[in-house]
Amino acid sequence: MFFLQRNLPAWERALRLGGGLVLAFASVLWLPGGWLAWAGLASALTMGLTGIAGFCPACALAGRRPVRNTQS
Repeated sequence: MFFLQRNLPAWERALRLGGGLVLAFASVLWLPGGWLAWAGLASALTMGLTGIAGFCPACALAGRRPVRNTQS
């Protein structure tokens, strides 16, 4: 099974989930239809998925290290 180590702390995961929801609503309500709305929805989906998974491939490429598990 493919396993990814989380590289996003909990506060950033929550921020990404909230930002993804706001961006999704903004894309549906305020952006004109067409490719711009679809691009906004795709960005919102990406933000939401990285927030849920706790892993961001772009952050990993930039050198961000995995978050240590603080639970014992």
